[in-house]
Amino acid sequence: MPARLLIRLTQILALIWCAAVIAVQAQKPAALAVEPAPAETQKPEVIADPLGRHTPRGTVTGFIEAARKGDLERAAQYLNVKGQTAESLARQLFDVLDARLPARLMRISDAPQGSGSSLTPKQEIIGTIEGSTSHDIVLERVTRGDSPPIWLFSRATLDTIPALHEEIVRSTTHRPIPSFLITTRVGNLRLVDLVALIVGLPAMYLVTVLLNRALTSLFRRVSKRSLAAANILPLPARLLLVTIAASVLAAALPLSLSIRQLWSNLATVLTGVTIAWLLVLANAEVEAHLVRRLGPSETAASSLLRLLRRGIDVLIVFAAVLMMLRQFGVDPTPALAGLGVGGIAVALAAQKTLENVIAGASLIFDKAVRIGDFMKMGDVIGTVDHIGLRSTRIRTLDRTLVSVPNSQIANASLETLSARDKFWFHPIVPLRLDTTQEQLQRILDDVRRLLSEHQRIDLPSARVRFFRLGAFSLDIEVFAYLFAVDWDQFLEMQERLLSEITGIVSRSGTSIAFPSQTMYVDSGSPDAALVGPGDTRWAVRPTASPGGPP
Repeated sequence: MPARLLIRLTQILALIWCAAVIAVQAQKPAALAVEPAPAETQKPEVIADPLGRHTPRGTVTGFIEAARKGDLERAAQYLNVKGQTAESLARQLFDVLDARLPARLMRISDAPQGSGSSLTPKQEIIGTIEGSTSHDIVLERVTRGDSPPIWLFSRATLDTIPALHEEIVRSTTHRPIPSFLITTRVGNLRLVDLVALIVGLPAMYLVTVLLNRALTSLFRRVSKRSLAAANILPLPARLLLVTIAASVLAAALPLSLSIRQLWSNLATVLTGVTIAWLLVLANAEVEAHLVRRLGPSETAASSLLRLLRRGIDVLIVFAAVLMMLRQFGVDPTPALAGLGVGGIAVALAAQKTLENVIAGASLIFDKAVRIGDFMKMGDVIGTVDHIGLRSTRIRTLDRTLVSVPNSQIANASLETLSARDKFWFHPIVPLRLDTTQEQLQRILDDVRRLLSEHQRIDLPSARVRFFRLGAFSLDIEVFAYLFAVDWDQFLEMQERLLSEITGIVSRSGTSIAFPSQTMYVDSGSPDAALVGPGDTRWAVRPTASPGGPP
């Protein structure tokens, strides 16, 4: 168990590390290479402020960075005040923002004109400080002389900062947390921040591991099924619980804004990853349940379910990525448009493949073809050996394999020979032309009796009729359906019936007729000779001598 626990801890730490890297990268402004517009349509360039104050987000991040480094002179330049109190006010503003500002810096507008969601176009609300009363932190767009407009913390907001700072100081002294954890710093981070990251997250994960063991053990005792390898809380579920618990604790503990912002980005990544992970696991369980219901013979349906599951997994991951991009303030619309165009190109290039896949799915769902069916499709006769997503393999009577695209099978006329519920017994019995009426009637009666006494014949369908005067025979039609398990059993029953019908014909005094000719010559001729007792008679007249009578 310790080795397994160590492996799990390594996995969780690796996942958290990857998510932290993504979260840190998300805090950095992205450098976008924008192709310049043509001269006649290009808009005037916005001159960037050296301190980054040309956008609301640049003002907030620049102020926090300067104040965290202790550069209060530079931090005061982000305030819409002047004088000796600017640096002191900047220190108090940083303490208020560091303690109470919601960790949603990535949602602050990065456009020079702002988001436009505030009451006035020259103001931008970046967050709300919750205390005894709620106070909006507002930026205002200011133009000084000939310089371009910049965003600064508004005077109305700065007037409320001293009271908010005093309230935060009082609330900090009454917290049940040792003061040295809050005041002691390691670099730019307070000791409470490091303890929360290094100790808090692994401790919460260990709690979820113990909870999983307890719930799994309890479920095994209650459940009647044997679930030796089952986990009530799989790894993604434990990570999601850790994320939720850490988010609640981060709001309650006096953590700095940088740690709360880092955890906010980290929680966004972990939430998206774990939810997508859980949905993928649930999708796999649904597929396994359906495969068990289908049975081992339905390999084609299992292949289709596997393809469908993979497609759903891709959609789940894609939706999770879109959600995380939205949370980081990235508009995925251009990427979706590009994917749409690329999807059309791929669909056109793989048109035949997609046609065969869709046709294969229709064959599987309609169950028009099954593995083991003996079928006839055009000139191909054989047994279905495999049904794939692109083609179907047929084992012919020559023991060769013929691969037929599913689109051809879907559009062809299929004759499934092995799907017959009854087999058609339909011989024509030809009797000699010299068969007498009594012999004919006796044969009809005996064959009818033979069919009526047979146990495997569908009696309502059985009939025996003298139905045609042929050129060389008197034809009797025998019509009946036989109940047989397969083609071999039918052939065996047909062999016995034909043998007994042949015996009936022989016992009646006649025989089976075959195409023949009997030649007669004129009896008055000296050369007349009876060739045989005839079906067809030919009169051969002697040739007249020269000059004599005919």
